[in-house]
Amino acid sequence: MIVINLDVMMAKRKMSLNELSEKVGITLANLSILKNNKAKAIRFSTLDAICHALECKVEDIIEYVDEA
Repeated sequence: MIVINLDVMMAKRKMSLNELSEKVGITLANLSILKNNKAKAIRFSTLDAICHALECKVEDIIEYVDEA
């Protein structure tokens, strides 16, 4: 299972959803979907913008967790 750790990185950077939304140019609703692991897909450009805004790597945001 793929897990999105957006909330963890936002907490580490002390950044609110509103602030990230403004920096990345994504609606609060779409960021909330990502943050709550409800997203079915993510564009590379969105992932790039989030990593840039949070000053992190892709693997800090996306994690594979074995369900077995």
